[in-house]
Amino acid sequence: MGLGRGKPRPYNDAMEAAVLRARIESHIRRHELIPPGGEILCLVSGGADSTCLWHALRALGYRAGALHVNHKLRGAASDEDARFCRNALGAEVVEAPAQSGSEAELRDLRYAVAADRLRATGHTASDQVETVLMRLVSSGRPGGIKVRREDGVVRPLLPLWREETEAYCRAEGLAFRSDESNAGTKRGLIREQILPLLRELHPGADENLRALAGEEPRLPRAIEARLRDLISARAGSKEADLGAGLKAVREYERVRFVDGRAEWGPWTIEGDADGLEVRRWQPGDRLAGRTKKVQDVFVDAKVPRRERDGWPLVVHGDEVVAVAGIASAPGWEGRVSATRTSERSET
Repeated sequence: MGLGRGKPRPYNDAMEAAVLRARIESHIRRHELIPPGGEILCLVSGGADSTCLWHALRALGYRAGALHVNHKLRGAASDEDARFCRNALGAEVVEAPAQSGSEAELRDLRYAVAADRLRATGHTASDQVETVLMRLVSSGRPGGIKVRREDGVVRPLLPLWREETEAYCRAEGLAFRSDESNAGTKRGLIREQILPLLRELHPGADENLRALAGEEPRLPRAIEARLRDLISARAGSKEADLGAGLKAVREYERVRFVDGRAEWGPWTIEGDADGLEVRRWQPGDRLAGRTKKVQDVFVDAKVPRRERDGWPLVVHGDEVVAVAGIASAPGWEGRVSATRTSERSET
């Protein structure tokens, strides 16, 4: 391994780190992996995953210690890993007898140390994907890393991707070791060659393989796709039919103009005044300076009732100054323009 260090921590990175810790805590509580405030021994290598594990659990209030098993497989590099874990993570270091063995045999040796204590490993969703693919090829059956092993080893980081643990270490300014020894292993072959090709076939390859592990409940894929579309849509309000009479609705109240421009679903709206915002129609709205209700404006313009809730209104403070594509308040004529799909209307 070589030593890597994160950049200084800016505020937005600290916020992202806090969100990541909340995801870890939710996973721990859902599977009851560690008692609240309980003691846990992190099996650490010094890499970003186990460094993130150790730091995040301590930040969440768990009494997290660290243990590193030095297999002495890489000579001086192994000794450097052990020294790093001892100095940076306060890890207890166990010197294993120099030996060769399969990845599984070495893992079992690590797990046999401190078997009387609750232990955690830094396995992530990325490890899960690689394991699922390896088992599919070797046995023809899907199977993944267990959230909790029969011997009590738990995996608090399974909801996270490898890139996220590295980003966490950078956000928190944590040094970590980089291991180049995986390149010649079966797992390294999957990571460096096979998975990139599968992603070329389908960008959702990782998520689809991860689903085969079965460690988390999952919605039917058709519903997942509809919910993704719902979340990613730019409309002020939008709904998705989930079947069986169920609908999901996403709404937000206002969109601010940036550089004189705002987007609302299929609409692009431009204005020449500061302080303009776009929001959805609300019953009782009236155009500024007029007694006519916006609802009547919709009726006169023959806007279907089903479209009215998501129709954009341009507001200045508390006043409605335009109904996109239909009408403007006195004094606002020509000051706001709205484009819907390929057609442009002046309001």
